[in-house]
This record gives sequence, structure tokens and C-alpha cells, in this order.
Amino acid sequence: MKPIMELDNVEKTIYNDDATLNILDGINLKIYPQDFIVVLGTNGAGKSTLLDAITGANKVTAGKILLNDKDITTENLAKRAQFISRVYQDPKLGTSPRMTVAENLLLAERRGLPRRLRSRRLKEHMPEFKEFISSMPTLDNRLNTFTEKLSGGQRQTLSFLMAIIQKPELLLLDEHTAALDPQTSADLMAATDRTIKSKKLTCLMVTHNLSEAVAYGNRLIVLKKGKIILDLNTEQKAKLKEEDLLEYF
Repeated sequence: MKPIMELDNVEKTIYNDDATLNILDGINLKIYPQDFIVVLGTNGAGKSTLLDAITGANKVTAGKILLNDKDITTENLAKRAQFISRVYQDPKLGTSPRMTVAENLLLAERRGLPRRLRSRRLKEHMPEFKEFISSMPTLDNRLNTFTEKLSGGQRQTLSFLMAIIQKPELLLLDEHTAALDPQTSADLMAATDRTIKSKKLTCLMVTHNLSEAVAYGNRLIVLKKGKIILDLNTEQKAKLKEEDLLEYF
């Protein structure tokens, strides 16, 4: 099976007067179709920088990034957004507060398409959007609600739905449940897992949560000082316990 994405000896280096710091230090990673990879690591391990490198938000210093065998290392953020979606930790990022839930979904559905003046045809999309959010009970009957009126959990659920509406080649989740209360976080994480499996998405999820790292995904990688120090497959991960991961922190 060919990987959807391959990171080949990727480095991100910061230079200053005192020292040279490799935030990413020789990252080699292959992401295969329908992989759900959990990325674990302490603060400063390079987790968010890894996602920035994949999306193009932060250019790498060395190495290559391949998407379906195509070198995208120098492609910009906008171009990669046609194939890669990201959900951030902050529920306020990724949505437009002065637009309704339906309007946000319409905007996400047209991501990467040519911009031109025409009727948005929002009413025609309403049945489609109603069906689309049906698996997320927290957004029931809220298609016409302005996003700024939603709770943090509802807004993060909307961000997740916007990220997957076009079924991206790769979905990136950047601690997307960390800013929520425990129950809302657990509910969204369970819904995330169901959706990834049912829609056969390929996903890379960053987390600090040891229980999430053990419970979800078919692979687990641990980052430390910009290096991948652990990469567990499905069988290895199934034998893992939370206490096994403490030695890496």
C-alpha cells in the first residue's frame, strides 16, 4: 500500500545569536490511507510545528513532504488547503462568528474552488447540511444560528464538520478537544472517532491526553525534542497502557 503522505528527513531549524535549535529534527513518517495516527509529546516536543510543516503554515528548513507521491514541500498554505484540513485547539478559530452554521458550512464546502460572483444558493443546500450534521446532536436545529451564539463545544463541532465536508486527503486535529470541559471533550472525541471510521478518513491527531492516546487511533507516535522516538502499530498499541507512556514524559 502506498502512503498518502510521506515526510522524508524533515527539519525545521531556528537560528539565533546564542544557539541553533532543531524544532523538527530529521522526521521520517509515512501516513497510509485510513490511518488514524495519534501524536503525543510534551510542550515543545514539536507537535504543532509538525502540523504547520504539513499544512505549509511553516516552511521546513530541509527534507521533503510528499502527498500522493507529489512533492509539495514548497507549495503554499492555500494550495495545500485543497487537500489538507486542520482543526485547531481554540474553538474560535476556523469559523466565522457573524455567519450562521449553514453559511459556515457553505463556505467550507467551496474551499479551494474558484471565486466568482454568483448566487450562493444557500436554501438549496439546507437539506444536505441538515443530513450532514445529523450525526452531531449538539448542532441539531442550529443551521440558522449565528456561530458567535454557539457554545465552545458546538463551535468546535462545527469546525470539525467544516474540516471534513470535502473529505480531505488528510485531516489534522490539533488538540481539538483540549479547550473543552471534560464531558464535552469526551463526547466530541467519541463523535470524532465514529466519523473518521465511518467516512474512512485519514487523520493525524495531536493530544496531551494519555487516555485519548491509548483509546483512539490505529497508530501512536511520540515526539521528543523534534524527533520521533516511538512509532507503534495497531498490534503494539493494543497492548499499551497509560502508565507505559509516562516514561516518555
